Amino acid sequence: MSETTARIGIVTISDRASRGEYEDLGGPAIRRWFEHVLSSAWEPVARVIPDELGTIEATLIELCDQEGCCLVVTTGGTGPAVRDITPEATEAVCQKMMPGFGELMRSVSLQYVPTAILSRQTAGIRGRSLIVNLPGKPKSIGECLDAVFPAIPYCIDLIEGPFLQAKDDVIKVFRPKQK
Repeated sequence: MSETTARIGIVTISDRASRGEYEDLGGPAIRRWFEHVLSSAWEPVARVIPDELGTIEATLIELCDQEGCCLVVTTGGTGPAVRDITPEATEAVCQKMMPGFGELMRSVSLQYVPTAILSRQTAGIRGRSLIVNLPGKPKSIGECLDAVFPAIPYCIDLIEGPFLQAKDDVIKVFRPKQK
């Protein structure tokens, strides 16, 4: 199988970070996680945007449809606060929702903090792209990616995206045995 460079969208959703008032910690944490885990060729396509529904929707569409990202991960905007609208934007642009991702991330996060029940992370499919909403804190980002990533490469296979591979000594990717 020839190797295609996978494009992975990394979107930080934060009013303050987008205005330069707050250092974006989430986006760089996601990038470091993928640098540590992936063995296949990939390139990040990063954005830092405000908590505005139209902007989030337009950015997700751009990364999936124009930039050709097989995977788009967001950080921020998944709580119950008034301006937390990332799940709504994700649902608005996806053809299929993948609720198991959010269920697993909340389950894992509840092992660390009781407030994980307030998280509204979700995931969905737009065309040949998987969008996954992650929490905002770098430690939580790693915990959630550790939990859901084993299923992500196979999900991307099923939507006809590039073949993602991980370093086996870091994380085990699950793909069913081929007949």
